[in-house]
Order: sequence, then C-alpha cells, then structure tokens
Amino acid sequence: MCPWGSLPLLLVVCLLLRPCESQAANTLKPNILLIMADDLGIGDLGCYGNDTLRTPSIDRLADEGVRLTQHLAAAPLCTPSRAAFLTGRHSFRSGMEASTGYRALQWNAGSGGLPENETTFARILQREGYATGLIGKWHQGVNCDSRTDHCHHPLNHGFDYFYGMPFTLVNDCDPGRPPEVDATLRAQLGHYTQLMALGILTVAAGRACGLISVSWKAVVWLASLGLLVFISWYASFGFVRRWNCILMRNHDVTEQPMVLERTSSRLLKEAISYIERNKDRPFLLFVSLLHVHIPLVTTKAFLGKSQHGLYGDNVEEMDWLVGRILKALEERGLKNTTFTYFTSDHGGHLEARDEHGQLGGWNGIYRGGKGMGGWEGGIRVPGIVRWPGVLPAGRVIQEPTSLMDVFPTVVQLGGGQVPQDRVIDGRSLLPLLQGTEERSAHDFLFHYCGRDLHAARWRDRHSGRVWKVHYVTPRFQPEGAGACYGRGVCPCSGDGVTRHSPPLLFDISRDPSEARPVSPGSEPLYWEVIATVGEAVGRHQETLSPVPPQFSLNNILWKPWLQPCCGAFPLCSCGEDSET
Repeated sequence: MCPWGSLPLLLVVCLLLRPCESQAANTLKPNILLIMADDLGIGDLGCYGNDTLRTPSIDRLADEGVRLTQHLAAAPLCTPSRAAFLTGRHSFRSGMEASTGYRALQWNAGSGGLPENETTFARILQREGYATGLIGKWHQGVNCDSRTDHCHHPLNHGFDYFYGMPFTLVNDCDPGRPPEVDATLRAQLGHYTQLMALGILTVAAGRACGLISVSWKAVVWLASLGLLVFISWYASFGFVRRWNCILMRNHDVTEQPMVLERTSSRLLKEAISYIERNKDRPFLLFVSLLHVHIPLVTTKAFLGKSQHGLYGDNVEEMDWLVGRILKALEERGLKNTTFTYFTSDHGGHLEARDEHGQLGGWNGIYRGGKGMGGWEGGIRVPGIVRWPGVLPAGRVIQEPTSLMDVFPTVVQLGGGQVPQDRVIDGRSLLPLLQGTEERSAHDFLFHYCGRDLHAARWRDRHSGRVWKVHYVTPRFQPEGAGACYGRGVCPCSGDGVTRHSPPLLFDISRDPSEARPVSPGSEPLYWEVIATVGEAVGRHQETLSPVPPQFSLNNILWKPWLQPCCGAFPLCSCGEDSET
C-alpha cells in the first residue's frame, strides 16, 4: 500500500497514463468538492483585488492552489449557467435557454427543466463508484407530468443525495421584501382585477338603481367570471413564498415555506455531515450556496460587520461558511486527497438595489454584470482550484477557461469517459492546472445571451493576444449608465440591444475592462481578426441543432398538479425541528 502522502502524485500518473488496474484506481480516486456561489462578483474577493471585504477563507484557498483570472461562465443567468456547468455543454443545446420572455425557471411547479437525456458529471461519477451529493440550490426543475415523477430532480441526474432548495432564493422568500417573481405581470394582473371588480360593481349598482337593463343572472355570471380570473392568478402569485421557497431532502419536502434565518446553518450542517458519512470512500460533493443572491439572508453574527452594507455582510458570511466546510475536510485528513474548486455562476447583479443602496456584487474593472452575455462583468467569475501535492500553490493562470471545463475535468478525475454521442463544449483543465500545457485548450469561446450570440473570444496562439468581438450589446438605462436600471436585467434581443455592423473589437489582453474598442484605423489586424472569428462562429453554428425549449410558456407556467408539497395540497405546510 502506498504511503498516504504520495497518493495525489500517484493518482495524477494514473490519470494521465492510465496504466492502473481498476482496483488500484478505485483506491486512488480523489474526493471532489465543488463550491459555487450565487451572483458573486469577481471583484468581491480579496484574492481578486478587493481590499475592503474580508474573505480570508477563500483567499487562503487561492494561496494554497491555482487561481484562474479569465474564468468564464457559459451564460449570465442562474439556470442556464448551471445547466452548462453540470453538463459541459452550452445550455441552449439542452433547451435550457431563451432570448425573449423567461430566461430562467420561475416555479417549482413548472414542467421545464434539465432534460433526462442530458448527462451530468454526477451521473458519470456515480457509475464510477462515487458517492454524489448536492447541498444547496438546484434551479434545474423538479417534475414533468406529476407531482411525484421527479424527472428533473437532482436524484434523477446522478446525485444520490440532495438537501436544499429545488428553486432559488428570491425576494418573495422574505415577507418583508417587495415581490420579485413576475413582479410586473403581478402588478398588471392586480390592476386589471381591480378594474374588473369596479366594472362589475358598477353594473350591479346600475342594475339595482334601474339605470341599466341587465338581468341579475348576467351580473352574477360576470361576478363569477371575475372571481375565477382572480383565483386563477392569485393561486400562484399570491403564494409564491409557499410554492417556491421550500427545502427538500431527496424527494421529500421538509420545510414549506422555509425559515430563512435557519437555512444557512442547516446547509452547513448537511455539507459537513455528508463529508463525515463518506470520508472513507471517494465522494463528489457539490455545495451550491444560496449566498449572495437577494434577499441576502444574513445571520445576526455578520449583520452590520462589513464596510459594504447588507451585501458585504452576506459576502463575509459566505466566506465563513466556505471556511467551515474546508475545515471539515482538514479535520478528517481529507485536504490532500480532495480536489477543491470554488466559483460563481455568473457576475454580480448590478441592478439589484433598494433605498439603502447596492444589493448586488462588484465586478471589479470589468464592464457589465448579471444578465449580460457579452460584457466581461456578466461572465468573468472567480475560479480557484486546490489539490495539495498535485497542483502548485499560488499559481495564477491568465488563459481563457470556462465553467463548462469542470465537466470533463471532474469526469477525468473520477476515471470516467466524456460522452461521445453529443457535443461537449468544455475541455479538461488538468493539463493547464498542472503546467503540462501553457495554453488554453480553447482557441475560441462563444458568449451567448439567451440563444443569441452576443460575442466571441479568440486566443491567438501565435501572438498570445486575446481578441473579443461583440456582435450585440445591451442598451444601458439610463443612457451612459453601466447597467439596465430600468429593468431587472438587460435584455438579449429586441429594442433593448444594439447590433453592431461592423462588430466592436477589443484586445482583452491589453484592455480587459473593454473600455477602448479598436478600429481599422488604430489596429492593422482589425479585419483579419473579424474574419478569423467570423469563420470560427460559422463552424460553431454548424454544431447547433434544434431541441425542445424548456423555457416555453407552457413549461414555465405554474401547474398545481406539479407543485412539491408536504401535506395535502393546497394545504402545504411543514417545518423542521428548530436548530441553534
């Protein structure tokens, strides 16, 4: 039996050369811990240049591992970005994307979600003998046809244990916050219902006073219709917190609605418990944090402690949670045999603000934010990888990499094979992380907003320069601002965007903040770069094929027969035992 300290090095040899027999390979498989923050800006962490927020745990992780500085989300919103992360494929390849209307799942009781025929890294590692757990946010759908089919559920996508939110945090989860889910539509429906009620009362009064000749039967029919209209929309929008803000353990709803003040401690307890239960076998644990998405639920221990209000408090609490999880690894002697990865699903939410100030993240020097598929601020995210004894501590990699690269990386680590029957957009990070390759495996990366290509990136292997071509950019509101403050997030298409002909071109290697577009007059290579990227876009688009849209209106709509529920529907209510 090999000395414990030599296991990481032996594992790398086995992974790269594959001479190991299956029994030995099973013994040497590393644990894999993936931690994803929600809506965290790349500029919110000390290791990425922030000197006013305290993030010592994540900074230490970077000091002990490798830091990626050009790490890119495949989509600028939660649901599509996570779909791409889980499958290693652009989200539009699975129908988990849309350019107009709804761009993310809106309900636990919708029928849309990650299709059953998609293969996640969890499913492959499960086949390779790994314990596979997900703690935290899912946001990839739950059911298709019935309340119990769980077709989109984590347990149907390769995870053998799930505890957390099948949906995502929204303002509606906090009774003291203004509504968020379809807030504009809800306001319109409320207004129309009031007008309808006023009209019905006017008709009834006119009939009673003999001013109009309408039968009472017609008045009753109108009143019944108005009541039906009200019930039909209020049944969903009037109970958003009860329908969406729930906790599940595997297939069972354990808290409905969830108690926000206790959720963080429960998720932390579950993560540590999962590590403890599986410390003697290879495990994959995906900790999908609820921090730092609005409504920024923060415990009293961290409230008012940062220099940046509630958002800063939430970031510092997130760092503490990450530190406790990392400590759990160390206390069980698993630090050196665990591949640990930290990231965010996309950039910070610039439009999130209230009367007290900013509620979204800071994207550092990068332009744009959440919802913007082209600008760096929407898609450039932290990327930190630690594996003591295998990956060099303190190394910084400036090459373009993608969240989709985690899929083939994790599959390779677990001894599995990447599917050959579909397009996989990710590339293994291991050669780059270990230093056996100096250049990114991506010559080109394509940046979508919904199903619309907004930008494309080219890493020129000869010159080392990174070019970025923008075909479409959002129109900021008000004009000259850095975000779409008149909307929740910037749109992908329609009147809210500008289509550029010729395209905008930036030299990202020299101008990462995308402040100075080059022109044919200032850059001799302008037309050559535009042509090269255009040819790559053409080749890429040849790989696209139509798939059923998961965000269609029919799939997005709330359907009572799909609603996860503890107890008898619609009287869904339950709670977990109180915890300290």
